[in-house]
Amino acid sequence: MTRKRNPVRGPQRQAAPRRRTGADGDPPAPGAPYWIYGAHAVAAALNNPHRRLLRLLYVEPGAPALLAAAGRRGPLDVAAAERAAIARLLPDGAVHQGVAARVAPLPPVDLEGLLQGLPDGADAAVVVLDRVTDPHNVGAVLRSSAAFGAAAVVVTERHAAPESGALAKAASGALDHVPLVRVTNLARALAALKRAGFWCAGFAADADSTIAEAALRGRVALVLGSEGEGLRRLTRETCDLLVRLPTGGPIRQLNVSNAAAVALYELARGRRQDRAEDDR
Repeated sequence: MTRKRNPVRGPQRQAAPRRRTGADGDPPAPGAPYWIYGAHAVAAALNNPHRRLLRLLYVEPGAPALLAAAGRRGPLDVAAAERAAIARLLPDGAVHQGVAARVAPLPPVDLEGLLQGLPDGADAAVVVLDRVTDPHNVGAVLRSSAAFGAAAVVVTERHAAPESGALAKAASGALDHVPLVRVTNLARALAALKRAGFWCAGFAADADSTIAEAALRGRVALVLGSEGEGLRRLTRETCDLLVRLPTGGPIRQLNVSNAAAVALYELARGRRQDRAEDDR
């Protein structure tokens, strides 16, 4: 289906930090720096030229690759620290793997500009989340989007998970690879996607067709709602069609991040089948 169309200072021993910030229940203020943690999340931030890093803490012996990447960033405060000292900066129970970085939020991404930058006529996938507030879910959706080559994840400015250490950890580096686009009005964002040639497929348990039966091809926006409430009425009405996952059994609905992974896989599988048929 197609729609027409910084040198490093250090390393040195870090004094024990005194205050823990950036916990899941206390996200950073908009635009304020925050801590990301975990090997994959920090490595992706270090290698992202659009990410501003302020400080890097690591447990000795520090990972050589991380320190080498830090050395390419220009001026950056790098210091060795005790594992417990790093933990005190982070949410309770955060698995930091011996590394954390103080970063500024990523620059905002304009949806219209992103869409204009897509290759003409090329297939593309975008994931749209309607009021998904759990940072772990948004992070997991970003990770699946990176794995299956989605062009972006679109969320609302309000009633959506803010950029945070918990989100970055769940994304396992994908936050610095896949644009996370925040929009003020989801219906207008869907209209912009349609103008760019996207079919907007909303996921609803009561839809008549599965995603496979819909045979979505070309440019596709997969629109998923929050757990429990699902898509809001206006979002449903703005989508081109409604689809569902082919679930059976006693539990018919999946966690939104799992649903996004299955949907992205199914979209990729259909495209592979089409390419295989074209090559015959």
